[in-house]
Amino acid sequence: MRRKLIAGNWKMNGLSASGRSLARDLVAQLGGQPPACDFLACPPFQLLMPVAEDLAGSQVLLGAQDCHTAEKGAHTGDISAAMLGDAGCSHVILGHSERRADHGESDCLVRSKAQAAFAAGLVPIICIGETEDQRQAGQALAVVGAQIAGSLPQAEGEIVVAYEPVWAIGSGRTPTPDEVGEVHGHIRSLLCQQLGDDRGAAVRILYGGSVKAANAGELLTIDDVDGALVGGASLDAGEFRAIGAACA
Repeated sequence: MRRKLIAGNWKMNGLSASGRSLARDLVAQLGGQPPACDFLACPPFQLLMPVAEDLAGSQVLLGAQDCHTAEKGAHTGDISAAMLGDAGCSHVILGHSERRADHGESDCLVRSKAQAAFAAGLVPIICIGETEDQRQAGQALAVVGAQIAGSLPQAEGEIVVAYEPVWAIGSGRTPTPDEVGEVHGHIRSLLCQQLGDDRGAAVRILYGGSVKAANAGELLTIDDVDGALVGGASLDAGEFRAIGAACA
């Protein structure tokens, strides 16, 4: 059985006071009871080390939102995977649709970043997903297939894949359960083809795209949905905890 993962992508939100308050609220919300899933918080870079202090000893893992392909060097403004590990991270989000759109990140670049994450002992969360135009043109499965083929590293190590229909992110809209199930089933098949049956079956596939407590219960019961990549709802500790509770 794949244990579900609820990952919170804080995006470019949070200053020191508000970010640390959110982290402490999340720890308090979870209390000392074993959660029904794995929880992961991914704050912006400047909050990683202070939030790591607030999450220490809790059941919430720490992740980052991006990394560079190189371990170190003349890359002004960038952060290496090794630096993320040094800050206390266990995971890193890579290839998010906003990075692909805003920074022109290619599948090849995402794959190189994932290799760097492996080298630093981090788990890459590799994001894939189609735009609304691509879905309306009937290209959704082909698009995610091409992104999987181009973005996944070949090296051994744990991988998480996050399917995020670009048109659903932050829109309040979600695909139907049948649509989500179709894409997640297709992703599982491709993972088994590309990585081998055993390794492909072990990869957790998250759904991302306007996930909230109100729809989490339905989404998390769909076959091959192994958790969620949560955006705006992760900025509310109570809402984030409720999404995780739906895993039970």
